[in-house]
Amino acid sequence: MSAKIMAVEGRTARIEVIVDLKDSLLDSEEAILEAFNAGGVLATREALQRFDTDGQPLVVAGQKYFSKGRLSKVYQTPYGEVDMGRHVYQSAHGGKTFCPLEQRARIVVASTPRFARMVSYHYAWDSGRQVSENLQVNHGRAVAPSFVQRLSEAVGAVVQAREEEGGNYHLPPLDQPVATVAIGLDGTCVLLCQDGWREAMTGTLSFYDGQGERLHTIYLGVTPEYGKARFYTRLEQEIAQAKARYPTARYVGIADGAKSNWRFLDAHVSDRILDFYHVAEYVARAAPAVEPKDLKARTAWQAACCHALKHDSGAAAKLLAELEGLPTHGLTPPVIDALEATLTYLRNHLDQMEYARYRDEHLPIGSGVTEAACKTLIKHRLCASGMRWKDTGAAVVLSLRALVLTPQRWSQFWERFNRYGFDSPRLAANEITRISKYPAACGGDFLFKKVWQK
Repeated sequence: MSAKIMAVEGRTARIEVIVDLKDSLLDSEEAILEAFNAGGVLATREALQRFDTDGQPLVVAGQKYFSKGRLSKVYQTPYGEVDMGRHVYQSAHGGKTFCPLEQRARIVVASTPRFARMVSYHYAWDSGRQVSENLQVNHGRAVAPSFVQRLSEAVGAVVQAREEEGGNYHLPPLDQPVATVAIGLDGTCVLLCQDGWREAMTGTLSFYDGQGERLHTIYLGVTPEYGKARFYTRLEQEIAQAKARYPTARYVGIADGAKSNWRFLDAHVSDRILDFYHVAEYVARAAPAVEPKDLKARTAWQAACCHALKHDSGAAAKLLAELEGLPTHGLTPPVIDALEATLTYLRNHLDQMEYARYRDEHLPIGSGVTEAACKTLIKHRLCASGMRWKDTGAAVVLSLRALVLTPQRWSQFWERFNRYGFDSPRLAANEITRISKYPAACGGDFLFKKVWQK
């Protein structure tokens, strides 16, 4: 197996790759992967060199910087490590240095952009150790789990910064006009290193057509916080963006009976729908009071109640009246407590249980999208056996995971990154320009500005 550069002409690099084919197809495929990885390393080195300067001085915020020469650095790529020299700059007074190549090529930590995208995507689904194993087994790339985590945290930090600035992701074009936007929120517990089990929040915006078919869903997740201010701010940003795009849509809130959910939702929706499946659970709790001894009759009553709630106008009020008229003599204390809890629940939310009308108007009646998000967004990644999290680590994973789960947002993030890069803390100003007496050898795009203000 070997790979070598045969010629470089302008933007074209011609690379010869020689593969030693084996007796086994699987062994041949491994040899092919190894050979083309070697070719990828050579091609990436050539591509990186195009982003370097010619070593001439630069001006940053009115201050002259000089090259310290070509200093060697190893970059991680999808194909292997690239060890190369590149110009590193520093002012005549010393202090911090910066590398124009890394800024122009959109290097993340010590990774090329595609490798950073690949690693952080997998980190959204699996632990650093599992991502490291996957890279080794399936891509022939030996990368330490610590680097996987550090690289993913760097990407996640920029994702979070953009979220705090309002996100501004574009809603994708949808196949049908949007008639309804359902807003849901819920929480589930995550084990933190310092605080023990705390509630992380998830929110969803689901877009429906006029027949009640779901067209698109936006997911967001926020790590545990007292007061939930950060979560509510993020959800309000998403709601504002949706209303700007679909001002004539009908905005409905769907959640369980928690007061905090409705304190938030009431300000943003015209329709308040109590999650049907939580109501069904309360119906099941009350069933032993209706049929204390006959289990078959109890099951039949429960099914009839749920059917009536879905299909009959006024069914919720009739159910409440029926349960209020039940005699409690002879019932056990647990059965009485369950009945009282159901009565309280129905009384508090009777106006949110017009399920027959909601169905006729093609509105969703269940918060299953949000309930599922608690599992897919939070539980599946943050609550595996033995996992404990620091807040920063959990926040990175949730930001990456929400971006991956929301259709087209992952690609939008990287398109913007490819265009503007990361805002470098090493720069003293928002702009780098060449000294006027030198030709623009760096290229006309050698310019850095605040990333997410574009």
